[in-house]
Amino acid sequence: MEKYRTQRDAARRGVVTPEMELVAKDESRPVAEILGLVAKGEVAIPCNRHHQSIAPKGIGRALRTKINVNLGSSRDCQSHDKELAKVRSAEAMGADAIMDLSTFGDTQGFRRRLAAECRAVLGTVPIYDALVHLDKPLAEITSDEWLAAARMHCEDGMDFLTIHVGLNRATAERFKRTRDRITNIVSRGGSLMFSWMEMTGEENPYYARFDELLDICREHDVTLSLGDACRPGCIHDATDACQVEELIVLGELTRRAWERDVQVIIEGPGHMPLDQIEANMRLQQRLCHGAPFYVLGPLVTDVAPGYDHITSAIGGALAAWHGAAFLCYVTPAEHLRLPSLDDMREGIVAAKIAAHAGDLAKGLPGAGDWDQAMSQARQALDWEAMFKLALEPEKPRRYRSESPPEKADTCSMCGDMCAVRNMNRILGGEVVTARP
Repeated sequence: MEKYRTQRDAARRGVVTPEMELVAKDESRPVAEILGLVAKGEVAIPCNRHHQSIAPKGIGRALRTKINVNLGSSRDCQSHDKELAKVRSAEAMGADAIMDLSTFGDTQGFRRRLAAECRAVLGTVPIYDALVHLDKPLAEITSDEWLAAARMHCEDGMDFLTIHVGLNRATAERFKRTRDRITNIVSRGGSLMFSWMEMTGEENPYYARFDELLDICREHDVTLSLGDACRPGCIHDATDACQVEELIVLGELTRRAWERDVQVIIEGPGHMPLDQIEANMRLQQRLCHGAPFYVLGPLVTDVAPGYDHITSAIGGALAAWHGAAFLCYVTPAEHLRLPSLDDMREGIVAAKIAAHAGDLAKGLPGAGDWDQAMSQARQALDWEAMFKLALEPEKPRRYRSESPPEKADTCSMCGDMCAVRNMNRILGGEVVTARP
């Protein structure tokens, strides 16, 4: 008989799991500290029993900020082979988690292959797959079938499930009553569930049968990522009543999940101006009892299509500083198309910059060691060391090779006027000769 049912159950019993030990090693933190944070719900370790290849990660604001990469096939871009190439590239670039958002083809076969081959934490959105797997009109899907979709994803080895459970009929009625939004509901899963409730007149089955959903997740030790169906889709809609009401519901559901030893992550915005980010992070921590916060960006302006990995990184750095634990990457293709492999790489780099900047700002132990090593390499004009320390080495190495300097101890911009080179020489007693 198992000694514990889930990571949370083990932590509450004071049992250190192998996954906690791996997270403690990864974070360079005492395992007792990790156990305590999991027991309080402030750290989640998503790790489905069926995902044997996983390299577990701890997600929580007291730990390093993690990043997630979205990918998956669609009707217009159907190749699972291309998506698998993205998976391999994302893992090589250090992505902590991968979410399969496939909406076309053999989605179950793709998920099972991910669980067999991928070491990153895996997430999915069963609402999407219910439509694909059942191949029937939205209004004809039954409450039992919605629950069955979640069970199938748990059995296929997914470590966390995004479930849009906070959009219940009461939240939907507030949305319809206020109608002050420009972009309405921009969450794909949220819009599907809203439409289903409107067409059938029934309550959101994941909300109405939340205890059954928890039983499914507990059976497989799957973490619930409580989806933000009412997240703002533009700056105008940020922090409105619909978003906050849903967050209150998610906080109530968090306590219910914890009572059944199911780990929880809370999903958040979205689009949001800079001056609202800190308040939103603190509001989530208060309303959701310190559960890890997973944010998409936030994107801090609406006017940069083609560059939204930058608008997202600006907001993500602030969010991480003020308490977000998990950043969903955004690519240059956001709002425009399914991302290419190059788009994905750009998005990962931007998200990793944001995550590390946030970790530096909140003063995580050891967070500045990497930057200090890079500073020392720059001071020594050790280009090879700089490339090896770079968050992404390929681009800086290529830039230098494309415009090689006349002298190896400088670059093609400064030449003999290089401040670092001249200071090193003058302080070493050499005569400095600078020329244009």
